[in-house]
Amino acid sequence: MTSLYLLAAERKSAEVTDWAARIGWLVGLVLFIALVYWLMREGWKWRATLQSDLPELPGAPEDLGPAKLSMSGRYHGSTTAGQWLDRIVAHGLGTRSRVELTLTDAGLDVVRPGASDFFVPAERLREARLDKGIAGKVLTEGGLLVVTWAHGDKLIDSGFRSDHAAEHNEWVDTLNQMIDKTEGAR
Repeated sequence: MTSLYLLAAERKSAEVTDWAARIGWLVGLVLFIALVYWLMREGWKWRATLQSDLPELPGAPEDLGPAKLSMSGRYHGSTTAGQWLDRIVAHGLGTRSRVELTLTDAGLDVVRPGASDFFVPAERLREARLDKGIAGKVLTEGGLLVVTWAHGDKLIDSGFRSDHAAEHNEWVDTLNQMIDKTEGAR
């Protein structure tokens, strides 16, 4: 019987949570996440510095003329042509945003609320195609309208997705016809 009392006396309740250790781990985790975020931000700024030789983006002319096509959707970013993972961040080209695209005889007007608008003159347009991805965004096959254009001495791919994906084919056809006419006139 005494052994039963000894066993009962030796039993202890579970230790109470060590709050100091938990708070220490939580602070450490928050500091680690802040460090990773800061490193990502510095990498983004470093990439912009490396791409600082890219000229300023052209603005739209006063008179664009009548619209051939217009589309509203998303701008998913720009990359070096043919290298879908080489994002261009200079001049705000890396910023995803809503977009209003308008195609006229003068060129492609890209209006982005909350980001820098830009204009691609018709003579700088090189190609339009359907693709499935651009830096940081992968969609189903043909889910992305990619427009290749010349800016300075660099070819750039810009990715757009319409709110109505059925519009993409019409955009590709119209843009490529316009590019063929412009190249024929040169």
